[in-house]
Amino acid sequence: RYTSLVEDAKFKHGKKLALTVGIKSAKYETLLLTDADCFPASNQWLSKMVSNFVDKKEVVLGYGAYSPQKGLLDKIIRYDTLFIAMNYFSFAHAGLAYMGVGRNLAYKKSTFWKNKGFDSHYFLKSGDDDLFVNEVANKKNVALELSKESFTYSEQKASFKDWYFQKKRHSVTSKLYKLKHKLLLGMEPLTRSLLILLFIVYFVNNFTMHRHILLAALLFRMALQLLTVKLSMNKLNERNLLLYSPIIDFLLPIFYFLLLFTKKTVTTITGNGSKSESLRKSKA
Repeated sequence: RYTSLVEDAKFKHGKKLALTVGIKSAKYETLLLTDADCFPASNQWLSKMVSNFVDKKEVVLGYGAYSPQKGLLDKIIRYDTLFIAMNYFSFAHAGLAYMGVGRNLAYKKSTFWKNKGFDSHYFLKSGDDDLFVNEVANKKNVALELSKESFTYSEQKASFKDWYFQKKRHSVTSKLYKLKHKLLLGMEPLTRSLLILLFIVYFVNNFTMHRHILLAALLFRMALQLLTVKLSMNKLNERNLLLYSPIIDFLLPIFYFLLLFTKKTVTTITGNGSKSESLRKSKA
């Protein structure tokens, strides 16, 4: 069965409205979501994902990968995707699920309505996956599906500019995460950046005190990072990223810093030039 929405010049709608209409039209309780440009890795995708709805699980997080391409941009996009997945899978495993990706995500219809759908963030174009999971997840109701047969794949952005604007659009949702998630997620890039900055300052100023300790700490972190990335690559079926990872690992904090402080391009879903009625009701 399928539903469709007609384009309307007076009322602009996005993915969240389409999802809401589809979920309302769904006959059964279990919902498995992906994006229009995605395809499953195997014919076991459905069965692998929904097999996790046991022991009162309400949300299943899957892996949404990008099809490998040639060039440096491919390595940056896939490493960034891998690193984000390492975070949200490990946090969820620890009982601190904070996001999922709409390219491969399952949850219960009753869970969606119990949360009032996307009402609290309907005005944002993004957030149908990460903000929804951030709101409904708890220590007991989230499951992970990490079998290679359950992955989905989609095409990458063709240029750095397109990828930048995609990341810029997605970045607005992280500000609405729960405070504990924001604090924990900020620790890794903060400590990484401070260690690299301290290393540069020491060597530029030719300091000798404790230089060997700092160098040892940096090398230990790099070795631990390489081991973690390699294990994660094997688990998530990613290839040809390990040798690039130290360089990209150094560049990504700079990139995310630029995302934070460059001009905001937040897209909102509105009707007749004002925020949606559902938003006004939720604020009331």
